[in-house]
Amino acid sequence: MKKPELLISSGSAEEAQRYIKAGADAVVVGEHKFGIRLPGEVTTEELRRLVPWAHGHGAKVYVAVNNIMDNGVLPDLEAYLSKLQEIGPDALVFGDPAVLMAVRSAAPGMPLHWNAEMTSTNYATARYWRRKGAVRMVLARELNLEETIDIKRQLADEMEVQVQVHGMTNIYHSKRSLLTIYKEHRGRPEELQKLSLGMEEGLFLIEQERQDERYPVYEDENGTHIMSSDDICMLDSLHELMEGEIDSFKVEGLLKSAEYNETVIRSYRQAIDAYVADPERYEFNEEWLDAIRALQDPRRELSYGFFFKEQVY
Repeated sequence: MKKPELLISSGSAEEAQRYIKAGADAVVVGEHKFGIRLPGEVTTEELRRLVPWAHGHGAKVYVAVNNIMDNGVLPDLEAYLSKLQEIGPDALVFGDPAVLMAVRSAAPGMPLHWNAEMTSTNYATARYWRRKGAVRMVLARELNLEETIDIKRQLADEMEVQVQVHGMTNIYHSKRSLLTIYKEHRGRPEELQKLSLGMEEGLFLIEQERQDERYPVYEDENGTHIMSSDDICMLDSLHELMEGEIDSFKVEGLLKSAEYNETVIRSYRQAIDAYVADPERYEFNEEWLDAIRALQDPRRELSYGFFFKEQVY
């Protein structure tokens, strides 16, 4: 059987190298101006060194160009894509048709991964983007296991399918700098420089009715983001996705330490390798999950996300 890819988002070139050494098959990086909800930035100059290093270690580098593109970004988009074309990453992650149009003139032939966040929900729309040049569909996090596997069954070899299997997910985004506005209103200008620390600063949204659930809030140059109160963890059910021949498993590294992410990678690496080596005799090893639990924030539950819930769409 084809071994699925293990992918993680990285906040720096150094982190990307650490994750590849830990067992990741691919990393996704980028710049905040063109990519959204990145753990950090990797500039084009850093990419010039990272891409050949990764290829030399048998890994791939994807660049996120999936931000909400406004008029102010468009004049710089083609120049950025031209640089990427020279550097040679393995694919671009996009959601906006403006990127597709710019790629055709500035980076023709560049492989594209279509990621429209919560609207990537069916195989017919995926086929539309395949005809436009996309080679991979990044599924919405709100799909359950049955829907996920059915999309892959329908697409078969037409298009790769990627799903998130670990980490937090975004539940709200605003282009407005809501935290800055709030702190200015409260008269706390000395705290404004700390906003980029996000979860480390202990910024959470807590609902009146559910005091035990804490939703991390952070702000960057793309606005304000509110994240899920739990972390997806499909490790002990990963074999079901592998049986469904899903092509890529994404670990979200956002707001996690490099040590935590390395541990997650190693555990998923062991599970993937064990299953591929002998699917019929595969048995889940609880120690793989125990290693993650040892570093898991006790305030954040490990859950299956929407994989085993009723249909949302």
